[in-house]
Amino acid sequence: MSNETITKQVSERYARAAATGEQMCCPTGYNFEDLKSFIPEEVLRISYGCGTPAGLDTVKPGETVLDIGSGGGIDCFEASRRVGPTGRVIGLDMTETMLEIARRNAPIVAANLGYAAPNVEFRKGQAESMPAEDDSIDLIISNCVINLAPDKQKVFREMYRVLKPGGRFTISDIVADQPVPNYLIHDTEKWGDCLSGALPAGDYFGGLVQAGFQGVHQIKFTPWQVIDGIHFLSLTLTGYKLPQATAANKVRHATLRGPFSRAVDEQGLLYQRGTPVPVNDRTAQLLASAPFAGLFLVTEEPVSLAPSDPRTLAILPEPTSCVWKGDYAIFTGPFREVCDDDGHRYQRGLPLEVCSKTLAVLGSEAYRPHFAAINRASAPVAGTKVSCSPSGSCC
Repeated sequence: MSNETITKQVSERYARAAATGEQMCCPTGYNFEDLKSFIPEEVLRISYGCGTPAGLDTVKPGETVLDIGSGGGIDCFEASRRVGPTGRVIGLDMTETMLEIARRNAPIVAANLGYAAPNVEFRKGQAESMPAEDDSIDLIISNCVINLAPDKQKVFREMYRVLKPGGRFTISDIVADQPVPNYLIHDTEKWGDCLSGALPAGDYFGGLVQAGFQGVHQIKFTPWQVIDGIHFLSLTLTGYKLPQATAANKVRHATLRGPFSRAVDEQGLLYQRGTPVPVNDRTAQLLASAPFAGLFLVTEEPVSLAPSDPRTLAILPEPTSCVWKGDYAIFTGPFREVCDDDGHRYQRGLPLEVCSKTLAVLGSEAYRPHFAAINRASAPVAGTKVSCSPSGSCC
């Protein structure tokens, strides 16, 4: 199928859903009791997505928010409430039926929020060519939409273009644990179901980084469907467009605390736990953001951490045998790759088979936010216990 055919089929599918009230595709987590206090029922009943726009929790009054694939406007209206009357929200959608509903309800929402005028506008366009100015947006949100775009790399480049330096995105989308085969890619119904256009998780992360984003990481992970052995996952991700470097670029030092024994960032910079690494201002600012802040010490003078230092964090597997049960771990950032203390090397977005002991380590409080776990076994596994010693048959 051509990109034009895919776009046309998806638009028509969502237009029919808007007209009929059909429930579409994906897992959601909206608090409708809260939203219906200011958003009309007409909008709520055609709200689709694979996760609430968690990025809105970070919005400050007065910011400008762009919603890619705004549909009937639910996320835009929630953003409107959060940015306040001095902020601005732009909804982008390619389906005229959705835009009509959103525009019709914008004045109602503004009145319900006590605003003198709506601070939301809805623009018709496609994610691959956004009708928005360069460097004009503080936050981009999107809810189960980018997987519907035929050329996702163009979408990622457009996201980077319109964000201000220092801006961020938080998007929920469907990804797969492996490439989607042609018989699904060319199934028009499954495009509308958020299946056919799902990228492998590694390609999705890679596309965002290739577009220029850094610190790309998981906010939330939810298993969705397994079709013909392919695991489809709902991931909510955040990443940053770093601010421009200042003329006086002061050198700082970053010391990895753990739990990873080794980590490589998007720029190829290698961090070994306990060893200070010189970094520039932009990298230091990134390491102070949410996904990194607890993992590093960022100091003006180099600080080394001994293994016995209480600021060092290492989580070792239990000294027992383990079992293979069909479990796979997908590292979800914020680094390009990391290693644990048992010698496993995790590359962001690529599934790695793990034993029961490693799965327990990755389920610990320190590791859990950085991984998504799936099980590929088609039936319960009666695994034999094996050795996990360096000379054993496990790792």
